[in-house]
Amino acid sequence: MENTITKIKEVLDKIRPQLQADGGDVEFVKFEDGLVYVALQGACTNCSYVNVTLYDGIESILVAEVPGVIGVELAR
Repeated sequence: MENTITKIKEVLDKIRPQLQADGGDVEFVKFEDGLVYVALQGACTNCSYVNVTLYDGIESILVAEVPGVIGVELAR
């Protein structure tokens, strides 16, 4: 599982510059039962495109690049 978490963080680091360019960011919170829990920060917290960013962006990339990841959820 530690290898999976390392890979998740590496992929998030690749995504991060695009989010930061728009005033936002993403933080890894935990990986549990195939789900990656993240916290969106900055401009991403109030953005009307938050679902597009989360599911069409972050989730699709993580599912494609990290074996064992089945989805992404916002940490509450």
